[in-house]
Parts: sequence; C-alpha cells; structure tokens
Amino acid sequence: MPTQQKKTLTIQEIAARFHKLAQQEKWFEIQDELFAENVRSVDPSDSPYFGYAEGRAAVRKKGEDFVSKIEAFHGASTSEPLVAGNHFAVRRMVDITVQQHGRVQMDEIMLYEVKDGQIILEQFFY
Repeated sequence: MPTQQKKTLTIQEIAARFHKLAQQEKWFEIQDELFAENVRSVDPSDSPYFGYAEGRAAVRKKGEDFVSKIEAFHGASTSEPLVAGNHFAVRRMVDITVQQHGRVQMDEIMLYEVKDGQIILEQFFY
C-alpha cells in the first residue's frame, strides 16, 4: 500500500488557519499545527517581556513562561492576515496585567515567514 504524503499548505492556507485559531486565542494550537521544528521567535532587542527562542520546544516554553505571568486578561484582538510573498503579518492588540509590569497594553505587528508549508519565523514589532 503506498504511503500517503501530507499536502503542503500554501501561504494563503496557513494564514487562513492562523487567523481562525487566533480569533479563538488558540496560540499553542497555532504552534502545534503550523510551526516548523526549527522555528525562530524574535522580539525587539530592548523588550522587557520577551527575548529570542529557536526550535519548537524553546518557542513553546517562551510562550508558556509568558502566559504563566499573566494575572488578568482584559481583552485582545488580532487583525486578518496580510499576505505578501512568503510572509504574512497581523496587527495584535492586547490588554493584560502582567506580574512585575502591571497593566500592559500592547499594539504590535506580528510577522511570520513561511517555508515548505510551515512557519519558520515569528517576529514581533512593538
């Protein structure tokens, strides 16, 4: 019996799936479904909140560490993706209370790079 090959998603399909999950605040599902094993996660070098992580496990830990510091969630929204070439970007607005930082209102651009049907880079601008 021939083995079935998994279909490689187009960037439009990845962006659409990302958007659907982001609207439900399912960020870890986005990582599980769409991130490559060697994904990189990059925040601004002067960020008081995050740093750099490489590899799916390290990126997951980065997210889990941040979520564990959220004391209150006041609201969030994520725009529809804008696709160009092998990248897509969304605007994300978040209002949360974070340990050691108090109430934080972030307005950021989240940029994603896609290769071979998987997200290989997430980069945040805020």
